[in-house]
Amino acid sequence: MTTVFGNPGSTEIPFLGEWPNSLRYVLGLQESSVVAMADGYARATGRAAFCNLHSAAGVGHALGNVFTAHRNNAPLVITAGQQARELLPHQPFLGATDAAQFPKPYVKWSVEPARAEDVPAAIAQAWRVAMQRPRGPAFVSIPADDWARPAAAPAVARAAPSDPAPDPEALRELAAALAAARRWPRRGAPCWWSARKRTRRAPDPPWSRSPSG
Repeated sequence: MTTVFGNPGSTEIPFLGEWPNSLRYVLGLQESSVVAMADGYARATGRAAFCNLHSAAGVGHALGNVFTAHRNNAPLVITAGQQARELLPHQPFLGATDAAQFPKPYVKWSVEPARAEDVPAAIAQAWRVAMQRPRGPAFVSIPADDWARPAAAPAVARAAPSDPAPDPEALRELAAALAAARRWPRRGAPCWWSARKRTRRAPDPPWSRSPSG
């Protein structure tokens, strides 16, 4: 992710400090338009888009288009500023109470890291979750003073997950069980496990048995 869509405020100033030339910042005039631009960018490129919103108020402004991105299965990594950690116990102005709960249920995953050192790993995990099908937004709340703290270690580079598919070994076991079964399982019928043949078979339905048993 080298393009950032954002509408910054006071809690995002540390994030914007020492901005590298390798990153492009696309400024939006309001948070809902920021998420809408990121939504379109993600669906057009097939890659996760990065959004940076302004604290609790900005997330509130953006929620309508977060819902739209959720319905569009657009992979977004949404970050929002949060007041400094030392102020959070005092319910500061612009502070988000239960920030990770705010955008639910329209994000796949959300977190406010317990330590500043965990922010890089949280952003990396948000990217992985957003890109895993069914794709969708993921959210990270980041207190303003976290950006000045050193990371515990570089975030481990992990490949994007492949499209979900059945486990090949499980499919082989299922095929072997069906091949060995005397009768094919009926839809909705209970199955029992034969320890001798180690095959999974459906019992005979009651109406197929003779009166003599």
